[in-house]
Amino acid sequence: MRTVLLTGFEPFENEPINPSWEAVRALDGERIGDAVVVARQLPCVFGAAIDEMESLLLNLKPAVTIAVGQAGGRAEMSVERVAINVDDARVPDNLGEQPIDQPICEDGVAAYFSTLPIKAIVRDLRKAGVPAAVSQTAGTFVCNHVFYGLMNFLDPLLAAGWRGGFIHIPYLPEQAAHHPGQPSMSLDMMIRGIRQAVVTTLATEVDVREQGGQLH
Repeated sequence: MRTVLLTGFEPFENEPINPSWEAVRALDGERIGDAVVVARQLPCVFGAAIDEMESLLLNLKPAVTIAVGQAGGRAEMSVERVAINVDDARVPDNLGEQPIDQPICEDGVAAYFSTLPIKAIVRDLRKAGVPAAVSQTAGTFVCNHVFYGLMNFLDPLLAAGWRGGFIHIPYLPEQAAHHPGQPSMSLDMMIRGIRQAVVTTLATEVDVREQGGQLH
């Protein structure tokens, strides 16, 4: 039985909940094909979030890891293409730290690409009625921080079949009610979308070649 690790974050920036954790924890223990889902929460803290992710990877040895994070203002599930080696925080993390223009890994490469089948995931999400798109930036806050740390850890293990990546999701409706004009997505749709992302990843060895770029 293979393991699929899903991670979500604790709430941050004065939000009472974080949709990433609400969505992934609903799938904890679920069997999808020949895999079982394990969902775990990460702290929204620079450094500690990567430490926790690496501990989970070492202990669980998941075949697939999908980290999920909140992206208030986005209207669809954003399947991230690339993690960059920089922390540049718009707001402090949950311990009050606010790194500016700092590398995540001092001697690390500039960027890592997701090893999830990102185009196939977007295709299948749309077929399932879930708004989705490839995203070209995971930002420079703790989400990108964890995404980069995940891919840095997995890089020497890719030949062994370990895969990972990151998906951003919108606000929940109850959050958007306090942010007038901001889009949202129901928790049920988020859960269905993440489940589909897992199904597609487990079934897809080589990603499809479809348009997923952006002009801006």
